[in-house]
Amino acid sequence: MTRAPGESVVKHVAIFAIVVVFALAVVAQKTPPAHPLDLNVANVKELEQVPGIGPKTAQAIVDFRHKSGRFRRVEDLLAIKGISQTKLDKMRPYLKVTPPPAGPPPHKPSQPQ
Repeated sequence: MTRAPGESVVKHVAIFAIVVVFALAVVAQKTPPAHPLDLNVANVKELEQVPGIGPKTAQAIVDFRHKSGRFRRVEDLLAIKGISQTKLDKMRPYLKVTPPPAGPPPHKPSQPQ
């Protein structure tokens, strides 16, 4: 049996392409967090588990938090480049913002009686 010139190369390229497609499909599958993540405490690895958040976006969220302070609401993510309203709508079920931890009450000087 004789093969046409290049037939073997085409076959190998096709097999390679199929393997790449399946590999990407496996990598793209995430296990979303069971409970919403707090944007003010989640780290990069945790944020990457949220559908719609990849490594760059996760790092951008953490960087934004360090630079600008605590998130007040999930919608604050719209200030980050690459996060659109559509993307935010997909991420929203997996994210939350909790109030800051209560600090000690402010000290009141005692009043003379």
